[in-house]
Amino acid sequence: MERLKKPSEERRSMSYFPTRILLATDGSEDTLAATRAAVDLAGRTGSELHVVHVFEFIPVREYAGVALRMRSPMELEEEAQRTLEQEVEDIEEIGGVVADARMRLGSPAGQILSAAREIEAGLIVMGRRNLGDMKRLFSGSISEKVLRHAECPVLTLRGVEDAWPPARVVISDDFSVNAREAGELAASIGSLYGAEGLLVHVYLSPSEDALRSDPRLSEHDLEQIEADLRDRTGDLERILGGRVGVELVQGRGVAGEIARSPIEATRDVKGATLISVGRREFGKLRRMRAGSVSTEIARVAAGPVLVCPHS
Repeated sequence: MERLKKPSEERRSMSYFPTRILLATDGSEDTLAATRAAVDLAGRTGSELHVVHVFEFIPVREYAGVALRMRSPMELEEEAQRTLEQEVEDIEEIGGVVADARMRLGSPAGQILSAAREIEAGLIVMGRRNLGDMKRLFSGSISEKVLRHAECPVLTLRGVEDAWPPARVVISDDFSVNAREAGELAASIGSLYGAEGLLVHVYLSPSEDALRSDPRLSEHDLEQIEADLRDRTGDLERILGGRVGVELVQGRGVAGEIARSPIEATRDVKGATLISVGRREFGKLRRMRAGSVSTEIARVAAGPVLVCPHS
């Protein structure tokens, strides 16, 4: 792994940044970008860096009619221990300091969430794999499960070139508390790298019946939204240390459509773009019908995605 550049001696005040970072790693290429980001953030902010590696014992006796030798739990544990030790060595080679490294057995998502609670992590950093629709349907994505249930913000990255650091921060804001917290944390991260900022708000157009009863409804709503966004940008600019642009987009409320707007805002930017979004709490039925905006963004975004849970 290439050695990361050391941060400037003169650090910014990071009142919005957590003091403990949990890096979840499995030793694959998909977590390489996550490792670099976690080490870089910990070094620049003085946060503690904790590492967790989870292995799962799933007995497989045959595949396509061919008998396979089952690897014992002891063999898997030894391999997991070697992987964890190698990860710690790689982190130290690029200038990182590991406060604690732990190995866990069990469901990966559940064990990552458990480790985060144990150390009272303020941020989970992990890789994000690009699973096909069928594979996601049957096995699910570990990162999506963590995003859905984490009690602290989660930063996910794909294992692609130039995944870090962010040159731009796109903040998806729906005026919720968790979206505001996600935006403030994203702006704090962006301030470390001199990133530019963009605030994106997707508003739902009034129904035709409502507009017929009061044609001024749409105009009044937009004026109020613009006033609220000006207040948001002022706070974000103070944290980011630079100007934050604003983009208003009309949508119909479908998760995929709303998620597309902040992603489209990243198309023409050179370098990585960090997208931040708040996670809303929906029941299972509503999530199945409407989908989750934060999950949809994490699925299709090329760059890093920061998701904050419901407060």
